[in-house]
Amino acid sequence: MQNFKDLKVWEKAHLFTLKVYEVTKFFPKEELYSLTSQLRRSASSIPANIAEGCGKNTNAELAHFLNISLGSANEAEYFLILSKDLLYLKAEDFEQLSILINEIKGMLITLITRVRA
Repeated sequence: MQNFKDLKVWEKAHLFTLKVYEVTKFFPKEELYSLTSQLRRSASSIPANIAEGCGKNTNAELAHFLNISLGSANEAEYFLILSKDLLYLKAEDFEQLSILINEIKGMLITLITRVRA
């Protein structure tokens, strides 16, 4: 349908994922298979589902995968809050990632609205 790499929301989601991987390197080792893994999976699911949706044949299918991306963005946002509250995430990293994830969510909502129109 279209090249996902041309979408600004995919670029931001990819950047978000890279930053999540960077900050989670410093999470406690006992969190490797729980919170670290969950945050990384939810973050990487955002650009992955955008990419998958762009490979589909209809706007309805694309919208479906964009909605999955939006759900993953909300999940990642929660894991950021949890990481901050557990003191695994520095305040400045939390602020930067929170701003980025909320920009991504807004862009996804706008794109979903346009695709469905």
